[in-house]
Amino acid sequence: MVPWLRSDDPFPPLDHALGPASGAAGLLAATGELDVGRLLEAYRNGIFPWYSNGQPVLWWSPDPRMVLRPDAFHLSTSFAKTLRRVLRDPAWEVRVDGNFTEVMRTCARAPRAGQDGTWITAEVIAAYSALHRQGHAHSVETWYEGHRVGGLYGVALGRMFFGESMFAFRTDASKIALAALVGHLRRHGVQMIDCQQNTSHLASLGAFEVARSEFVAHLRASVDAPGIPWHFDKTVLDAVQGF
Repeated sequence: MVPWLRSDDPFPPLDHALGPASGAAGLLAATGELDVGRLLEAYRNGIFPWYSNGQPVLWWSPDPRMVLRPDAFHLSTSFAKTLRRVLRDPAWEVRVDGNFTEVMRTCARAPRAGQDGTWITAEVIAAYSALHRQGHAHSVETWYEGHRVGGLYGVALGRMFFGESMFAFRTDASKIALAALVGHLRRHGVQMIDCQQNTSHLASLGAFEVARSEFVAHLRASVDAPGIPWHFDKTVLDAVQGF
């Protein structure tokens, strides 16, 4: 039975999350609303929200957990050539927090293979935009000839980044944003990006699964560390491994 949490109830222990036989592996709890305080509590404890319109707010902590270590980011030969072209060509830009809320809205509209609709609801956009205003969430955006053509957003606490979603209107535009994020995190000693759940696309970029216990141990050592600056441009691509 998944517990229903009132506004002042703490999350249950992570090992109370549903197992694989349940059909909802990792589901931990449900609430009636989404707010900044609950989001911060969740991320600090290895939990994230994922639900659709018409559902309560569902909170998850899967085991294993998909992560990407910036030092292990996979840079193919063809993508390395793309990044060299991006660095040379002034038409390409990388911007941070150009318009966080619009990045979220664009991610919500982006079609996803095998998905009908989006979990990035108006309530989710409002809550994460509030996180952004408090300095806890950021967007990394790829621009070409003055137009936003790709990007991603996520939550940043201490020396931990939690990736949420990305979009691309131009080939490799979201990967360029991710590469820039990886370069920035490498420069500041951030050792892990949370990717939440396993996908073949993430695996192709070097992401892999770790036990939830390992993920949480790293989390507890990272989220209370001093934060890093969130101002950079495409020159951080020089810091990407193998480039």
